[in-house]
Amino acid sequence: MTVFRLGAAGAGVRALQARLRDAGFCPGPVDGVYGARTASAVRAFQGVRGLAVDGVAGPLTLAALGLAPGVEAGGRSAAAQAYPAVRAAAARMFPAASAPGIARHLPVVLDALAAAGLDDAPMVLMALATIRAETESFQPVSERVSKYNTTPGGHPFDRYDDRADLGNRGYPDGARFRGRGFVQLTGRDNYTRHSRALYGDDRLVAAPDRANDPEVAARLLARFLKEREGAIRKALDAGDLRAARRLVNGGTHGLERFTDAYRIGARALGLQE
Repeated sequence: MTVFRLGAAGAGVRALQARLRDAGFCPGPVDGVYGARTASAVRAFQGVRGLAVDGVAGPLTLAALGLAPGVEAGGRSAAAQAYPAVRAAAARMFPAASAPGIARHLPVVLDALAAAGLDDAPMVLMALATIRAETESFQPVSERVSKYNTTPGGHPFDRYDDRADLGNRGYPDGARFRGRGFVQLTGRDNYTRHSRALYGDDRLVAAPDRANDPEVAARLLARFLKEREGAIRKALDAGDLRAARRLVNGGTHGLERFTDAYRIGARALGLQE
């Protein structure tokens, strides 16, 4: 799956620039170099089409321009082909979410899933149902204080401070590495491992709140699901939504919301009667 951003170059970028120019936007010279003017033209196009305005030409932006996400290799991602249907399904799956919130975050999530090869309907529904179970409102969020993470009269997230299984090293690691994002990334070890996998450094350890940036949260969600893809697909094929949820959460927290969202989405997309 091809994604074009600042610094990219080649025939695919040249095709993108030509299509932007023909659509009435100004990407600068059609020279195959994704510079600032091309990024600006992409942002302008995204704003007009109601896409996430990030200046990155991912699957949905390319599809809206009439270009396959894999411009050079050909073929459209399943999520990009079905975007209107997925957006309509998401509106029903997230009754507490605002339409602008869905419009802003759904393309970012679908881009991340497509990049991970998880853009088929069952895995898209798995991702969306996971977000519904974790955040309800389709927004990356930070974990709230509760009896599960904080002792009576204790400081916030003190139950996490010395959790060796999370890699935490005592106060203030509990609060610093509390759950964040679409999938609630939790614990020093998880922040470290996923940061190094995504960026090759410890930037999420140094600044954990970055996990709530929508693009970062979407990439973390996709990576989390990719690591468990085989087992998740097996559970979904068997119709075992409890097992699928457990593979993400480790328990049954949010199972009712997860199951409700998945089934609503499956009916909306014609996967179930």
